[in-house]
Amino acid sequence: MRPTIAADTLRRTLTQYLTTTFGLTEDGVRQGLEGFLSHPEQGIFRGPYLRIRTPFRPAEGDWRACLDWAPTDFTPYLHQAKAFARLSTRGKAAEPTLITTGTGSGKTESFLIPVLDHCRRQRQQGKAGVKAILLYPMNALATDQTNRISELLADPALSQVTAGLYIGDVAAYEPPRVMVKRSEMRRTPPDILITNYKMLDLLLQRADDLPLWEGAEPAYVVLDEFHTYDGAQGTDVAMLLRRLAAAL
Repeated sequence: MRPTIAADTLRRTLTQYLTTTFGLTEDGVRQGLEGFLSHPEQGIFRGPYLRIRTPFRPAEGDWRACLDWAPTDFTPYLHQAKAFARLSTRGKAAEPTLITTGTGSGKTESFLIPVLDHCRRQRQQGKAGVKAILLYPMNALATDQTNRISELLADPALSQVTAGLYIGDVAAYEPPRVMVKRSEMRRTPPDILITNYKMLDLLLQRADDLPLWEGAEPAYVVLDEFHTYDGAQGTDVAMLLRRLAAAL
């Protein structure tokens, strides 16, 4: 498809639709409408514009130096390597980090690899309890990310690391290597707790869920799709995070 031809066809089709929809009978008014719709500068159409997506820059140097674990066949982009350096807990605390890059740039891997690396290191030291909380605005996103985490946990090097999906009354499915039963998570809290902000609110209130927080020392609270938390919802989540900090 040639973009210029497609844009011209779309413009003519919409112009014809609008002029016939209103059905103006006066020639002067009808010509005025057509002139407005087709005017190259003052009309309703702009462009067509061309957007060029340049390749993401590859990582430089020894990007594995800040991690004890990373997928063997994984080669990060530069922005991912920078995120690893900030989020790694190897010899330091993780730093607050905001990742804003384009679609398909691997934002999930930017935080998920350091999270798994941290959980693995803590497990080797014999530490149990929740070590990371991943918050999602919708259950569909939480479920999708759970599948990716489940695939990564298939690595034998992460055999001790656990994850739990805590959403709704009953999870719609049971992914391998990820806990979904509430009783199981209360009995043996997962290293990575995957949930949504509404459920987290309940988890901090219900007495039945208190065992889930025993020994919890989360080094990470991840808010995926951060841009969705605006207005009143953003205020609610901000207060929720303060309550989480106070509770733990």
